[in-house]
Amino acid sequence: MANEIIQAGLANMAFIEHSTENFENYKAHVAEYTLERAEELTGVPAEAIREVAHAYAKADRAMISWTLGITEHHTGVDNVLSLISLALVCGHVGRYGSGLNPLRGQNNVQGGGDMGAIPNRLPGFQDIENNHEAREKFSQAYGVPIRDRYGWHLTQMFHGMETGELKYCYIIGENPAQSDADSTRVRSLLGGLNFLVVQDIFATKTAELADVILPGSASWCESDGTVTNSERRVQRVRKALDPPGEAMDDQWILTELAKRLGFDWSYPTSEDIWNELRSLSPMHTGMSYARLEELGGIQWPCPEEGHAGSPRLHERLWADPVQGMLATFVPVHDRPPFEATDAEFPIRLTTGRRLESYNTGVQTEKFTSPLHVGEFLELCPEDMERMNLEDGEIVRVSSRRGSVESPVRTDVRLRPGLGFMTYHFPDQVDVNVLTIDAVDEKSGTAEFKACAIKVEKLAKGEQTMTAYADRELVAGD
Repeated sequence: MANEIIQAGLANMAFIEHSTENFENYKAHVAEYTLERAEELTGVPAEAIREVAHAYAKADRAMISWTLGITEHHTGVDNVLSLISLALVCGHVGRYGSGLNPLRGQNNVQGGGDMGAIPNRLPGFQDIENNHEAREKFSQAYGVPIRDRYGWHLTQMFHGMETGELKYCYIIGENPAQSDADSTRVRSLLGGLNFLVVQDIFATKTAELADVILPGSASWCESDGTVTNSERRVQRVRKALDPPGEAMDDQWILTELAKRLGFDWSYPTSEDIWNELRSLSPMHTGMSYARLEELGGIQWPCPEEGHAGSPRLHERLWADPVQGMLATFVPVHDRPPFEATDAEFPIRLTTGRRLESYNTGVQTEKFTSPLHVGEFLELCPEDMERMNLEDGEIVRVSSRRGSVESPVRTDVRLRPGLGFMTYHFPDQVDVNVLTIDAVDEKSGTAEFKACAIKVEKLAKGEQTMTAYADRELVAGD
């Protein structure tokens, strides 16, 4: 698309020359990606690509939104960089109604990153290795030295378990035993830890492996705090209910644990904790609880009291002169999925979500819904006919890592050679037995969106599952 836009004279050259760098290298790089080559690589007709490219370039306002289908590849970061460069070619950034919007997979993912729940940043996205001033500031506030080296992301943690470097683990609100790729390996590594603590609101499969389970709180209704959405808007969360039974507020659990380890935090309120953050993170400094309440939320960065927040993060690129760094075009190369299909494993499996369900089903599988019909392998009509399969039939699905049995059904939206499944019903079909743990070296994200599988028809006596055709589909199945 970028090459077509440039060749057709539709690039926003005024914006490119004023606000960006490395355009000529990028232009030369994308020249090899003609419409015909793009059709060959993607299967999307060249004319359709041309039509979309021209519509995007000519639009007064245009936005690119994406979900995990872009990032859950071993080329995830490159995929995002390619979208950023495409937006820069047209100047569709930093203006009302234009921009790039990664739609988050979970509530408050943005807030987690903002608070430092990533291995290379302190709260406020301050670099751990390269920002000496930030490290000193946090070291003084916390009373312990902040080491100048990055931590591990999830994939590196599992590698550490494999090598014996990571022997103890504390997991809060995560179910990697069912949500991570190559789940057989993951469960083996979690089970081999010297000590595992799980803090959650459900008794997950990960919790079943734990030495200690700490029942926590549902933060959206059982605790006070803040939440940050995908447009960087920080809003207040207010407690409505007490946690049930022996469950406790997560904040109380961590404070009590610190106390038993010799650190008296004096049971701070959520506002105390927030004010500490404001003193350490410049982009949150102006966001007092009172202002969040008054304004119904504020978008960071908000560097001081009285600042209205920042509705458009990259509006600075339109200032004259540009405020801060220029936007950089980053050329990336097309790379196919890590695991190729072949004669033995001819189907490419991609995984995702269905409307009414969520992740590993811990929070949704017990609810009734007319859309809740359990797990299926979905295939196109041509593949169903070629393999002589009927809707509801049980088949064996195998990858190079393992096999599962699953019902199969037709989906006319799929093309030949492509299958689709979800992780919503792992107790019925453990899809992550199939997925590959190949990762993006830059982000550590596993390639959930592409692995090679084969589908085998089973004789009646070989099935261990009940065929869906043999029983009524009911809500809650």
